[in-house]
Amino acid sequence: MALPQTENESIQINSSEKANYTLPLILVTSLFFLWGLANSLNGTLVKQFQTALDLQRWQANIVETAFYAGYFVMALPAGVVMRRYGYKAGILLGLILYAAGAFLFYPAADVRSYSFFLIALFMIASGIAFLETAANLYVTVLGDPAKGDYRLNFAQSFNGMSIILGPVIGGFFIFSDKEYSQEALAAMPIIESEAIRASHAASVQTPYLLIGCIVAVVAVLFALTKMPELKSTEKVESNVTIRELLKHKHLVLGIVAQFLNLGAQVTLWGNFVDLKLDYAPETNLWIVEQIYQITSDMSATQTASFHASFAFVLFLLGRFLGTFLMGKFKSSHILGIYAIGAVASLIIAMLGGGIIAVVSLMLVYFFQSIMFPTIFALSCKNLGEGSKLASSLIIMSIVGGSIIPPVAASLFKINTNMALAIPLFCFSYIVFYAYRGSRISTHE
Repeated sequence: MALPQTENESIQINSSEKANYTLPLILVTSLFFLWGLANSLNGTLVKQFQTALDLQRWQANIVETAFYAGYFVMALPAGVVMRRYGYKAGILLGLILYAAGAFLFYPAADVRSYSFFLIALFMIASGIAFLETAANLYVTVLGDPAKGDYRLNFAQSFNGMSIILGPVIGGFFIFSDKEYSQEALAAMPIIESEAIRASHAASVQTPYLLIGCIVAVVAVLFALTKMPELKSTEKVESNVTIRELLKHKHLVLGIVAQFLNLGAQVTLWGNFVDLKLDYAPETNLWIVEQIYQITSDMSATQTASFHASFAFVLFLLGRFLGTFLMGKFKSSHILGIYAIGAVASLIIAMLGGGIIAVVSLMLVYFFQSIMFPTIFALSCKNLGEGSKLASSLIIMSIVGGSIIPPVAASLFKINTNMALAIPLFCFSYIVFYAYRGSRISTHE
C-alpha cells in the first residue's frame, strides 16, 4: 500500500542542486520494493504462527493489527520529522527501524514469543511509514518535472513485483512440505510437538535475516549518497480546522469507506492461505500449477501460498485496467463497478465452495485493486486548502487494517462464510460510497 500525495503537496528540489539523479532515483525506487515485500509476507506469518506459536486463527491475525498500528501511529509523525530534519534523515530512520524489526525476528523465533514478533512487526511498519511518506514525493521530483507521474508509476511497479514475490518466499522458504494440524500436534508427545513448533518458528529466521541485511545495505547506500534537498514551496499555512472539514459529507463517508476497504483487504490478504485450505485443500488451479511448477511433494499450504501470489498478479492487472478506464470514465463509476465485482465474487465464493470459491476470492483481489487510491482521491475532492489535512485524516483510517481482521478471523470458528460476511459488508458499503456517498453536495 502506498500513501498517496495530495494535490496541494508542493515539494521541489532546491534550485542549487545540480546533481545527476540516476543513483538517488534507483535508491528511492528500491524503497517501493522493500515495503511491498514486508506487506505481502504478513499473510504467510498469519498461517505459520498458528502452528509455530500454537495460536487460533483470530490470534494469528493480530499480526495485521501490530503491522497496521505501526502505520497508524507513525504515518503523521513521519511527515513532521521529515519537514524538520529533512527527507534523507527520515528515510534513514525508516530504513533503520525496518532493518531492526527484521533482525528481531531471529531472537523472537528462538524464544518463540508472539509479543516479541509483534514488536518486530510494529517496528517494520513504523519504518515503512517513513519510507512511504518520503518516496512518493522524492520520485516525482528526481528529474524532469513533466515526467514525474511516469516515474511514480514506474516506481510503483516495483511495489507490485514485491507483493507477488512475498507469497512465493513463503511457499518455498517458510512453509514446510510436511503439514501438521493442531489436533495432530496435540496428540503427539510434548517433546515431539514442541520440536515441530520450534522448527516452524525457525523457518522465518533466514528470510527475515536476509531482508534485514538488504535493508541495512540500502541504508548504508543512502547514507553515502548525496541526495537532493527537498523544500516546500508553500508559503501560507491553511487555517482550515478538522471540525470544518468534517462538515463535508463526502469526506466523512470517504474516511469510513477507506477504513472498511483496508479492513476487507487485510482480512483477505492475511487469511487467503487458510481460505484456500478451507475451500479446496487438494485442488489447484491449472494456471497456478503451470506458472509455479507445483509438484506432488509440495504441501497443500505451499500450493495455497502460490495461489496467493497469483491473486496478487490479478491485483496488478486490475490496477492497470482500472487506471486505463478512469482515463475514459468517471472514477466514481469505475469504483462502483469494481466494488460490485468484489461483492459478487464474495457471494459466489460463499455459495459455491471448492475451487470455484478460491477463484472467486482471487477475483476479489482484481476488483479491490483500485479502491485505496480512488477512495482517497474522491474523499479529498473540492476541499481546497483543507485537502492536506483531509488526506491526513484518510491516511489515519488505515487503522481499519489493524482492527477488522482479528474480528473477522474470530468468526472462522463458527464457519468460513460467517468470516467472509465481514469483507462482504465492507465492499457493499463501498458500492454505496461510489454511487451516493462520494457525491459533493452543493451546501458543502
